[in-house]
Amino acid sequence: MRLVSRILIGATAATMVAVAAPGAATAAPASTQTPPAHFHEADWGPYFSTNYKSKAFGHVTVDKQTVKVKVFKKKWKKVLACKKKDGKLVCKKVWRLVKVPVWIDKTVYPFKVDSTLANYKWWGKRQPCAWETFKVVGFDGKTSYTSFRNCSKHPKHFSFTGKDAAHIFVNVSRGDFHKPRSHFSGWKDVYHAAA
Repeated sequence: MRLVSRILIGATAATMVAVAAPGAATAAPASTQTPPAHFHEADWGPYFSTNYKSKAFGHVTVDKQTVKVKVFKKKWKKVLACKKKDGKLVCKKVWRLVKVPVWIDKTVYPFKVDSTLANYKWWGKRQPCAWETFKVVGFDGKTSYTSFRNCSKHPKHFSFTGKDAAHIFVNVSRGDFHKPRSHFSGWKDVYHAAA
């Protein structure tokens, strides 16, 4: 009896493994979804200082997003206006032009600039640093600047972000520990928004 029980238990276990195995074999593979593509993505550079002792290159990505923005619009509205008349407070509704909040959809273009800055002359007291200065011109015409330096012999990686850039430039140069001084490459293209 004991031997028959062992055989039945073994047979049952074998059957369960055989039934479960096909299910395991047909399990769905892990999800391999690709991330959404960027609105614009490209490499830029390399650009050099005029003496070729500084080199900058990198990558730029721009996305397109729709966000809700609160703006205020003027609208005629009936409001309660009160004033004293003969010692009594008299109130009546009058039409007035007032500002009211309105939520609207706005398209924005957030960007990220990655760069690698190499320094081919890191020794000596005279301008031992490689510099890169980025100029960002917005859709509204406002201009901002961001600078990075590398005073070591190893390339350094930098990045910065912003939004709504119509044009991004870079100027590669030589300088000291405080600021760029000479051998400017002039403004070179990193990104230009399509017209």
